[in-house]
Amino acid sequence: MKKSIIKRAISSDGGIRVIFCDSTEIVRRSCEIHHTSKTMTAVLGRALTATSLMSSLLKDKDNTLTLQLRGDGPCGSVVCVGDYKGNVRGYADDMTVELPPNEYGKLDVGGAVGGGQMYIIKDLGMNEPYVGISPIVTGEIAEDITEYFATSEQTPTVCALGVRVDTDNMCFAAGGYLIQLMPGFDEGDVDRLETNVNMAGSISKLIADGMDGDAIIAMLFEGIEYEMFDEFDIEYLCTCSRDKYLRALVGLSEDDMNELRGSDEPVETNCRFCGQKYVFELSELDEARAAAKEDKE
Repeated sequence: MKKSIIKRAISSDGGIRVIFCDSTEIVRRSCEIHHTSKTMTAVLGRALTATSLMSSLLKDKDNTLTLQLRGDGPCGSVVCVGDYKGNVRGYADDMTVELPPNEYGKLDVGGAVGGGQMYIIKDLGMNEPYVGISPIVTGEIAEDITEYFATSEQTPTVCALGVRVDTDNMCFAAGGYLIQLMPGFDEGDVDRLETNVNMAGSISKLIADGMDGDAIIAMLFEGIEYEMFDEFDIEYLCTCSRDKYLRALVGLSEDDMNELRGSDEPVETNCRFCGQKYVFELSELDEARAAAKEDKE
């Protein structure tokens, strides 16, 4: 089976880096899990791709990056989480939103997201996570990521994202890239990069047409010496577990527990990222709470 992949390259002088992602299989998996509408396949697909690209820049295996789009559009909030390898998971409040095409005849991602703020939360193993906040500029997500890097990280960045959806609401091509200017970049390369980006056009079309990451990176670096840095497979990966949900339920207040006991029904939890259900008998929760209390004492 074809896998999603990240490829990274850097100019020979170290002044430009490109991170490319073919996220087709990740987005297809999110379609299967969340039963997304066409518009929401594009919304969540772009957000997952952006999160994968950004999280792959994390340094440590325990680091995570969360992208939150808190817009006022009909899809509500969009939340995606990625690890340092670029594996991701995500959801939106309403996966069924469907809108007419926008003025360009494209899926109306911006209309679904609306205006508001984007949060980038990096858990780097410190006491407090890093939180970067920037405005949602268009809701199309790529422009919003570019704005975030400019305002929160002061890193000149070009972000491209794209998702193609068939008549069955299933993704058949998805991907994106980040181009970043690093300290000491050659000013003469900037105009060349801009020309190359314009010539490349739609990233999802390039992927749909069968172009691989090496060829796309070569197109972006046309006229600039560069070297491939590394590549690795990525996937839609949820980290939920029964034990995690049990620990969360152990932390409920006594009032909440009394309410659950009043219903005298097993407690059913549902992971928003992957749809997995975990069911707990009240007796199991009481035993776990008693054990946790003993441990504290």
